[in-house]
Amino acid sequence: MIARVEGTGRPLVVLHGFGVDHRIMLPLESMVSDVSWRRVYVDLSWAEAVHDAAASSAQDVAEGVLAEVEEHLGTEPFAVIGNSFGGMIARWLAHERRIRVLGLATVAGLVQPDHAARDVPPRTVLHRDDAVLERAGDARDDFAAMSVVQDARSLESFEEYVLPGLRGADPGAMERIASAYALPAVPEVAHPEPFAAPTLHVLGRQDHVVGYEDALTLRDHYPRGTYAVLDTAGHNVHLEQPGVTGALVRDWLARVDRHAEHHGTA
Repeated sequence: MIARVEGTGRPLVVLHGFGVDHRIMLPLESMVSDVSWRRVYVDLSWAEAVHDAAASSAQDVAEGVLAEVEEHLGTEPFAVIGNSFGGMIARWLAHERRIRVLGLATVAGLVQPDHAARDVPPRTVLHRDDAVLERAGDARDDFAAMSVVQDARSLESFEEYVLPGLRGADPGAMERIASAYALPAVPEVAHPEPFAAPTLHVLGRQDHVVGYEDALTLRDHYPRGTYAVLDTAGHNVHLEQPGVTGALVRDWLARVDRHAEHHGTA
């Protein structure tokens, strides 16, 4: 499951979303490559390099991530960032290992696993370039389905970071996990004491997949939380708004560093 490790310093566990792999989170490298954090990228059960036939639920994925992280890091404190489905798993991990988790971040994080119950905005495209869509070829439908800004830069990011994971994903594993897509208990309900470490929640104003309203309902649980709803951004908010996302992630990591030093955490 550990797909790639970059940098030195405190560990930052990085979890991707459903149907893709760790490469969708690699834009983090240009955002934080000069800070003292060791990025530990994890591939989840359907990823091309994993194809875990044993995983049949979100809970299986969560427990697999926990086992992998503990085998890799031992008792070392860490922070965790998760995208989409990986955001739900990151929240679970942060609460299950609250004493060791220095901070939590989610990027377009999944809060409501029931698609029908999600509070989402209508599908919106703010910029469309027909020449770019034509250039996308057989990836056009996948690109157009998620992109709020359909320009050349967005297509390049999609082709580099998203498409490889989509094409390598194991449909059998995805079907099994999708049938039990919700965790048995909401992490914040299972562990109702507010999460006191610094958090970050980056959301897309035009995210029609998971929306942003459901994440905002958890704000009182995270007293050290920054919530940012970014305009001109859909479910791939970190690809469509990389500059703002990068600044927010860097601010979060600085807050985590200060929190760890204040509490004497290595």
